[in-house]
Amino acid sequence: MAHFLFNQLAFVRGQALKAAEGIDEEASLIVPERFNNNIKWNLGHIYLVQERFAFYFIGEEMILPETFSSWFGRGTKPADWQGELPKTDELKALLEQQTERIERQVGHRLAESVSEPFTTSAGMKLFTVEEFLTFSLHHEGLHTEAIKSIKRFL
Repeated sequence: MAHFLFNQLAFVRGQALKAAEGIDEEASLIVPERFNNNIKWNLGHIYLVQERFAFYFIGEEMILPETFSSWFGRGTKPADWQGELPKTDELKALLEQQTERIERQVGHRLAESVSEPFTTSAGMKLFTVEEFLTFSLHHEGLHTEAIKSIKRFL
């Protein structure tokens, strides 16, 4: 039987993808007034953080293009982007596959402690795989709401 956390991860991911429905490539790049980022950045950021939370801290291999950190990492913004960005549909495809891959690769390691605890920007200390993945629900929810807000301005 699947751990409830993976049902929640899949549900929240479905909400993020639903929020981004109907957004074409051009619209994904618009940064509305009073916003720092666009829908493409939020999608890439969700993917990047989830990849790190699920795999990086326990030494698992990540599926993470080298440039993602410079485009979608904390503190980055579209105004600073250089190079050829992934298409929005490519980001959505990565997001669609990620949750199942996380369950398959680390589902049996939820209680495992990371070698070095991580403190989030909000001040929460994370010690186990399960804590990282549980916190990611909050993180993804914040960025899903940002996508919805940006979409209302478009």
